[in-house]
Amino acid sequence: MLIKKGAEANLYLESFTKVLHQAGKGKVVMKTRIPKRYRISELDIRLRESRTAQEAKLLSDAKRAGVLAPIVYEVDRRNMRIVMEFIEGKQVKLVLDKLRSAKRRELCRMIGRQIARLHRAGIIHGDLTTSNMIIRPDGRVYFVDFGLGGYDSSIEERGVDLHLLKRALQSTHFRIADQAYAEVLSGYREEFGEGAEEIIERAKDIESRGRYVSKEERAWR
Repeated sequence: MLIKKGAEANLYLESFTKVLHQAGKGKVVMKTRIPKRYRISELDIRLRESRTAQEAKLLSDAKRAGVLAPIVYEVDRRNMRIVMEFIEGKQVKLVLDKLRSAKRRELCRMIGRQIARLHRAGIIHGDLTTSNMIIRPDGRVYFVDFGLGGYDSSIEERGVDLHLLKRALQSTHFRIADQAYAEVLSGYREEFGEGAEEIIERAKDIESRGRYVSKEERAWR
């Protein structure tokens, strides 16, 4: 069943037994990268294959870094497909504005700590929005969709990651954006430790000089 149609990939929700093994149970998400007709065919195949493999690796490495992310069950490089754990819950986008102030602060700090773990591991998410964060009924937050992610330990790219989140908060949660971002940074500082302030200052600098990298541009990296 198609659950999301995107510019880069489509997401399908299927049963574990149908896709992987009869002994399994529950549901899985299949992410399939779609062909781009404007690209030369050989280049398109190479790009989709490498991005499929890299996203699977990013998800696995994120988990090793202590970040909550879906388990990768299968990587099919021929069909440009990743089969991964289905995370039951709601997008943070749908709940953040409705939370009481104390709960919202707690959630945002948790998000900040997870971003810091990614960055300490040299991982850039590339699309930090509250649409790509799933909150489970037990309160744990999972990061999903690493399709625009990559490996980079530079202050600049870490700053861009934070800046993109701030822009997303201002766009989707404008009423509480400043408070939410401040709490994210609080959690980020706690978890990242020494060097966090330099990254946060770089994010401010990126904002002041108007650097913004569109999804389309990031997709070509």
